[in-house]
Amino acid sequence: MPDIHDERATINWYRSPLPRETLQALNARSDLKGLIQAGGYLLTLCCTGAATLWSAFAGHWVLAVVLLFVHGTCGSFLLNAIHELCHNTVFKTKWLGGLFIRIFGFLGWNDWVWFNASHANHHRYTLHPPRDGEVVLPYEYASWKTFWKSAIWAPLGPYNLIRNAVPRALGIIKDEWTLALFPEDKPDARRRLFNWNRFLLLGHGLIFAASVTAAVRTGQWAWLMVPVVVSFSDCFGGWLLYLCNNTQHVGLTDKVPDFRICCRSVKLPGFASFLYWRMEYHIEHHMYAAVPCYNLPKLQKAIAHDLPERKGLVAAWKEIGMIVKKQAEDPNYQFIQTLPPDSEPARMGDREHEIEAGQAPPIANDDCDDLNPAESVTQNVA
Repeated sequence: MPDIHDERATINWYRSPLPRETLQALNARSDLKGLIQAGGYLLTLCCTGAATLWSAFAGHWVLAVVLLFVHGTCGSFLLNAIHELCHNTVFKTKWLGGLFIRIFGFLGWNDWVWFNASHANHHRYTLHPPRDGEVVLPYEYASWKTFWKSAIWAPLGPYNLIRNAVPRALGIIKDEWTLALFPEDKPDARRRLFNWNRFLLLGHGLIFAASVTAAVRTGQWAWLMVPVVVSFSDCFGGWLLYLCNNTQHVGLTDKVPDFRICCRSVKLPGFASFLYWRMEYHIEHHMYAAVPCYNLPKLQKAIAHDLPERKGLVAAWKEIGMIVKKQAEDPNYQFIQTLPPDSEPARMGDREHEIEAGQAPPIANDDCDDLNPAESVTQNVA
């Protein structure tokens, strides 16, 4: 299996040089820091969820709706929890990561088995389609029209979550990307994929059935809020997730071997950064995937001289709007982020080679943990 930290990999990614001892220190995982991040995020969800349910049972329905929006704003970032835990960098103790990824995967209906395989290929072949089937530019969903579909409430959210889980629970794979990741000659991987979706449907089905039964027997219809809060929190208040997540690659240049050109880092206030699991440091994360999220600010400081200047969310979205407008006028327009004067020049690669590099099939049943070799030493380590 190819290793993205190996210069012999198909795509010879540029990474800002780091001293060996600095990289080793940044790669260090901590159960304490992991518990602060993962446990703190879970506690946040428990508090906002409990407050929402208390308001509903107390009959304060206006307050309950407001708190549900707050709970959903936090719960929308369950996707980012799964993302970071799939990298297996949050905890030093592996079973802790396995525990939290299942908790967060269940709460958000996130198919972490699927995401693990898909995201590993996204890292190896970032914006080199079709090997990267996770993010393909131009990204048609980055618009205000799609923003408002989830910013406050996604009415079709529960239906879409169930619709996505049912075929896989029945052992059916429909889309080509999933078929490439879980081919028929990988029966064990397929079994894990199918079993997780069966667990999702069974678990959330039991929560719904228990809530309806309690509501009918007690006459307290607030019980029906339990599945709304527990099972479908990310169907509400998706505004902040949308604004954060869609800055990562939208409007940037594909088919280049330089993460500074195909990824975007932004600035976020502290609590938003916590909810987002520090993924505003997105260039840094792609350059050195073995660095835990809580060490990314330190990594950014170490290589800031070689990276584009980070913008706030407002400035980043103004930039994206400008790019999207120009690309609508000229489909061949490519935006190149400005690098500091003393940085290493942008590595654009050979266009024909980069296109060819993306043509091979993705790695089936890949694992994000394979992005973290025992000794994360690259050709760019000083």
